[in-house]
Amino acid sequence: MPRPPASPPYQRLLQPRLLAGLVAALCLTATGSVWWGAYVDAERDARTGFDYHARELVNNMAARMQAYVQVLYGVQGLFASSDFVDRQEFHTYIERLELGQNFPGMQGIGFMRMVPGPQLASHIAIVQAEGFPDYAVTPPGQRSQYGPVVYLEPFSGSNLQAFGYDGLSEPVRRAAFEQARDSGLPTMTGKLLLKQETADPVQAGFIIALPIYQNGVGRYTLLQRRSALKGWVYAPFRMGDVMAALGHDALHGLDVEIYDGDEPNAMSRMFDSAPAAPAAEGRQHAVKRIGLAGRRWTLHISALPKRNGVLSDKPRTIAIGGLLISALLALLAYVLAESRQRLRVALDYSSRMGDELREGQETLLAMAEHAQGSQAVLRCILDSTVDGILVDNYGGTVLNSNRRFRQLWNVPEQLDWENDGAILLAHMAGQLDQPEAFLHACASPETDDEDSHSQLQMRDGRVLEVTTRPLRLGSEAARLWSFRDITERTMNERREESRHHVLELLAAGAPQQEVLESLMRGIEAVNPGMICSVMLLDEDGRHLLLSAAPSLPAFFKQAIDGLPIGFGNGSCGKAVTSNSRVIVEDIARDPLWAPYREMALRAGLGACWSEPVHGANGKVLGAFAIYHREPQRPSVAQLALIDQAASLAGIAVEQARAAEALRIGEARFRSLYDHAPVALWQQDWSAVRAALQELVESGVEDVAQWLQVNPSQLQRLAGLVRITDVNSAALAQVGADASCKESGRLSLAQNFAPAAMQEFGQALLAMEQGSHLFQCEASFLRLDGVQRQNELTLLVMPGHEHALDFVIVSTLDITERKRLNEELVQLATTDFLTGLPNRREFMLRLEDEQARLQRDVGGRAAVLMLDIDYFKDINDAHGHDWGDAVLRHLAGLMRDSQRKIDMLGRVGGEEFAFLLPGADLEAARAFAERLRQRIADTPMGRNGSTIAITVSIGIASMAPGDRSGDAALVRADHALYRAKRAGRNRVEG
Repeated sequence: MPRPPASPPYQRLLQPRLLAGLVAALCLTATGSVWWGAYVDAERDARTGFDYHARELVNNMAARMQAYVQVLYGVQGLFASSDFVDRQEFHTYIERLELGQNFPGMQGIGFMRMVPGPQLASHIAIVQAEGFPDYAVTPPGQRSQYGPVVYLEPFSGSNLQAFGYDGLSEPVRRAAFEQARDSGLPTMTGKLLLKQETADPVQAGFIIALPIYQNGVGRYTLLQRRSALKGWVYAPFRMGDVMAALGHDALHGLDVEIYDGDEPNAMSRMFDSAPAAPAAEGRQHAVKRIGLAGRRWTLHISALPKRNGVLSDKPRTIAIGGLLISALLALLAYVLAESRQRLRVALDYSSRMGDELREGQETLLAMAEHAQGSQAVLRCILDSTVDGILVDNYGGTVLNSNRRFRQLWNVPEQLDWENDGAILLAHMAGQLDQPEAFLHACASPETDDEDSHSQLQMRDGRVLEVTTRPLRLGSEAARLWSFRDITERTMNERREESRHHVLELLAAGAPQQEVLESLMRGIEAVNPGMICSVMLLDEDGRHLLLSAAPSLPAFFKQAIDGLPIGFGNGSCGKAVTSNSRVIVEDIARDPLWAPYREMALRAGLGACWSEPVHGANGKVLGAFAIYHREPQRPSVAQLALIDQAASLAGIAVEQARAAEALRIGEARFRSLYDHAPVALWQQDWSAVRAALQELVESGVEDVAQWLQVNPSQLQRLAGLVRITDVNSAALAQVGADASCKESGRLSLAQNFAPAAMQEFGQALLAMEQGSHLFQCEASFLRLDGVQRQNELTLLVMPGHEHALDFVIVSTLDITERKRLNEELVQLATTDFLTGLPNRREFMLRLEDEQARLQRDVGGRAAVLMLDIDYFKDINDAHGHDWGDAVLRHLAGLMRDSQRKIDMLGRVGGEEFAFLLPGADLEAARAFAERLRQRIADTPMGRNGSTIAITVSIGIASMAPGDRSGDAALVRADHALYRAKRAGRNRVEG
C-alpha cells in the first residue's frame, strides 16, 4: 500500500502504534495504582492475621503450662493430706489423672525425696526392701544432700531411666529445686536433656517442680522452709511433645522458635517448628516473652512463606484483569486508528485516481468490507468491557454506547435515544439523587482539559465513578464518558470509616450513648433509607430503655422509651423475650405493633427488623432495630448487616459499661488505698534493677556474693528506690504529714533502716530473681529519728516483674508485739529464780535431740540429773533466802561449765538436768565428775559466811530405740538415787 501523505502534527499522535502505546501506558498506570492499593491491603490483612495467631499461640502455651502446674498443686495436696504417702497411693492418684488423655505433653509425675548424706545407705536399704533390689542412687559420689527420684508414674518405658536419679547432682536441676524450696512456689528449670531422652530424635526438655514440706511445721521464713523440706514433686516435659499437645492448628502457617531466657542463641534454643524453613527476612516476625513458673521463655514467631506469596487473591486478580483490559483497550485504539488511517488513505486514493473508477470502486468495496469488520471488532470489544461507555458530541447527540452502559443505567430497549439524545440524558438524570451537577456537565461546552473524574449517587443506593475524556472524531469534537459501579467499594470504605470511628470512641472512653449514636449514624450513612435504633434492658431486666436513635422522631422516641418487654410491644420487645431475630415486613398489618401502629405510621415507618444484642457471655443486653419507610423484607446481605450491627452494638455496650465500671472501680480503689488501716507504699525499683544489670554487664557473675563482699553498696542501691505514693496509715506510722509525701522527705529508710540493709539485700535479690512476693521483718526509722520494728510484705504488681517499676509494700509496726512476745517467751521458757531454762523448755529440747538420734544412725547423746545434797538442811538452818542463793550459785557454776551445744535446765526444786549432744556414756561420766568436783571445791560465800555445797549426779545415754527422750531422763533419775543411797557427792551411771 502506498505511504499516506504527510499529516499535521496532531494527527501524528493518532498513529496506530503510538496511540495504542499511549492507551496501554495509561491503562497499565491505572492498573498499577489499583494493584498497589490491593497489595498494601493484603499485606496489612496478612500482618493482622499473623499477630492474632501469634497471640493465640502464646495464650494457649501459657494456659497449657498453667494446667500442668495445677496438676502438680494437686499432687502437692495429696502429700499435704497425709503424713506419709506410700507408693501405691501415689500410683492410684496419678493413674486416675489419666495424664495421656487429659494432660498431653506431660511425660509423667515423680517425687524426689530429700536424703541427707549420712542417711543415704539407710534410704537405699529401705527402697530395696520395698521390692526394688537393683535400686541405686545415681550418679554415684559423696554429696551432702541427695534428691533421688523414688516415685515416678507412669512407672514404665523410658521413665524407668529416671528411677533413683539424683536431681540435685546436676546444676540446672539443682538451681530450680532450691528456688522452689526457698520460695514455696512452682519453679521451672532451664533447658536440659531429660533422663528419659534415650531415643532419636533427641528433644530439649525441662522440669517443673513444687516443694513438699512436713505437715504441721511453720513455713513462713526461709529457714523454716528449708528445715521443713521433705522433697519435691515434679513433672518432666519434652519440648516437642508439649508443642504437639497444643494441636496442629496452633502452629498452622507459623515458624515458631522457643529459647530459654531472654537471649536467643543456638545453645538456648528449645524448639523449632520448621527447622528447614528459609530465613525470616521479608516475612512477618514477632518476638514474644512469657514468664512460666519463675522462668522466662523467648518466642521467635515467623509466618511461613505462602506458595503464591501475597498476590494469591485480590491483587493477582486485579493485576491479571488490568493487563487484559489494557491489552484490549490498546488493541481497540490500534484498530480504530488503523481504520481511520485506512479510510484517509482510501479517500486520498479516490480523489487522485478518479480516472480509474472501476479499480477504485473495487478497492473501496474491499476497504468498506474491512472497515465493517473493524467496526464489528470494536463493537465486540466495547460490549466486553467492565465499564459503561457513552460517546456524545457536546451538543446532546449520542454517538455511541456499549452494552454495559445500558445495563448500568437500566436503558429500556424501546427508548429512542439514538435519534434524540435528550431523552437518554433525561432518563439518566431521573435515576440520580442530585442530577443538577450531571446535567451541567453534559451541557458544558467543548474544553481543552484532559480527563475529569467525579462520582454519581444513584437513587437506588448505587455509586458510579465517572471519567470524561475529550475526543476528536474527524473534524468533530466528541466526548467519551466512562461509568464504573463502585458501590461495593464505597460501602466498604464507609463501613470501615464508621467502624474505626466507633473503635476510637471506645478507646477514648466515650460515653455509651455517644458511641451508640455514632454507630447508628455510620450504618445509616452507608445504607440510605435505613433508620437505626438501640434499646437496652434496665437493671431489673423488665423494660427497654432507648439508648440511641438519632434519626427517629422525638415523639416516637419518647413513646417507646421504657417499653415493657414481651409480645405485643413491638419487634424489640419480642426479640429480647424470644432471644431471636424478629422481622416485621409491614408494621400496618403485624399484630406485634398493634399498640403502637398508629404512632409508627405517623412517624412514617413501614417495616421493622429487630435483632437481640448479646454480651460476651451470651446474655441479652437489649435489641438493635432497623426501620424502613416502606414495607419490605430484608435481603441476605441486609440480614448479615443486622447480625454484624447487633454484634458491634453488643461490643460497644459492654466496652462502654466496662470503662464506666473501671472508672468507678479506680475511684473506689483509691478511696480504699487512702483509708486502708495498713500502711501502704507504692515504690519504683526500676533504677535499682538497672544498677544490678550494670553490675552484671561489668563482669559481676554472682551479685549476691558481691553484695556480701561490698555491704556498703546496699545503702547506695537503697537510695535509688523511689517512693511514688503512700497512704494515710503509712504517713502516721513514720510520724509524717501529707506535705512530706510531696516534698520528697520520705525515703526507703522509713521501710529499711540502715541497720536493716541485710533484709533489704534479701528482698532485692529475691525480686531480681523473678520472685513477685517477699516477706520479712526489719527495723525502720521514723522521721523523728526513733528506730522501730516492722513487718514488710513486698508485692511486684502483675505485668511489672521485669521492670520492677510498680512495687506495693505493706508495713506493720510490730515493735510492741515483739517486745511482748519476747517477754512471754522469757516467762514461758525460763526459771525466774536461776535464769535457767525451765522443765518444759528442757523437755522440748530433749525430744528434739531424741528425734535427731532416730534420724542420724550412729549418733550419740547423754543426760545428767543433778541434785543438791542436804538442801533441806540448808533451808532449815539458814532460811529460804539462803536456799535461793545456793540455787543461783549452783546455776552459775553449771552455766560456766557447759558447752555451747549443751542444754542446762532446772527440772525440780533442787534438781537440775544436763543434755550433752554427741557425748557417749564415758565422756558424760568424765564431764559429770569434773562438774561435781568443781562444785565441791567452790563453796558459796554470803555476809561473811560460807556454805559447802555438794551434788549427786546420775547419768544415762540416750538410745535411738527409745520412744521419747523422757526414757533416758528416767534412767538418769534412777542413777541419781543410786548415788544418793551410795553416800552422796558422787556420780553414778
